[in-house]
Amino acid sequence: MSKVLVITAATGKKSGGAFAELLGKNLDAVNQLFPDGIRAIVRASSDTAKLEKAIPNVVKRVGALEDIGFLKTVFQDADTVVHIAGIHWSREIVTAAAACGVRRLILVHTTGIYSKYKGAGEEYRQIDDFAYRTCKENNILLTILRPTMIYGNVTDHNVVTFIKMVDRLPLMPVVNGARYELQPVHYQDLAEAYYAVLTREAETANRDFVLSGKEPIELREMLRVIGEGLGKTVRFVSCPFPIAYAGAWAVYGLTLKKADFREKVQRLCEPRVYSHQDAMEAFGYSPRAFAEGVQDEIKEYRRQKNR
Repeated sequence: MSKVLVITAATGKKSGGAFAELLGKNLDAVNQLFPDGIRAIVRASSDTAKLEKAIPNVVKRVGALEDIGFLKTVFQDADTVVHIAGIHWSREIVTAAAACGVRRLILVHTTGIYSKYKGAGEEYRQIDDFAYRTCKENNILLTILRPTMIYGNVTDHNVVTFIKMVDRLPLMPVVNGARYELQPVHYQDLAEAYYAVLTREAETANRDFVLSGKEPIELREMLRVIGEGLGKTVRFVSCPFPIAYAGAWAVYGLTLKKADFREKVQRLCEPRVYSHQDAMEAFGYSPRAFAEGVQDEIKEYRRQKNR
């Protein structure tokens, strides 16, 4: 049987790119597991220079993840697929993998399935259910990884927003005093987790793992830590949740349902704390604390700002 590894998001600036670098640093071990090579799915616009440097023997396949026909050509003779690019393409990935007889799938999904708000979680739960069902029917070993809020560089679309707000605003607007806990995870910790799962099949096959940060932290404390890194004192102005939610409804009505921030306001106050104990026990997952991990992102933000 052919032993080919296929990866997605290998040219990304977050965990996908960091995972590709880890594969390159451990290429001898990876080649033993996958002696028939590594294939990376990339877009035509992707900058592949770092990928080619990290994994000189990588086979690049250019195409779209929503194209099942294309995926089937990539997955021919593939043993394992590591899908990092996003849950929204997982139906296509799973469908093509089943058609091609892929033996093992590692899917990076989200803790968003645990949200109590229908819009945020229902689609994710449906995709998960499709993956479980299809993999069981086709005897595919399935591992689903669920990161929390990802941060670590200025492309994260999460913490970088808070950094910009703390830097630019004299008063930080928050809801309910920002006294609710989150558990953000650094993208490099995720990359190390993906590699550990890939190389420890016996401990991780047919299991799900939450990948969260070291410990919970209130959003208020996150903003204070960011302020320290920027050399600023954060002053808060808080809006009670009922008023913020009423405002979202008002915007929804005034824009004739075109601007809908109702669920975003709801989720803003939803605690998102999830234990990663199973990952610790299965493959030694040990993520960094937010106060440590955010410092490089703050430095990167300041460098870009000062250019």
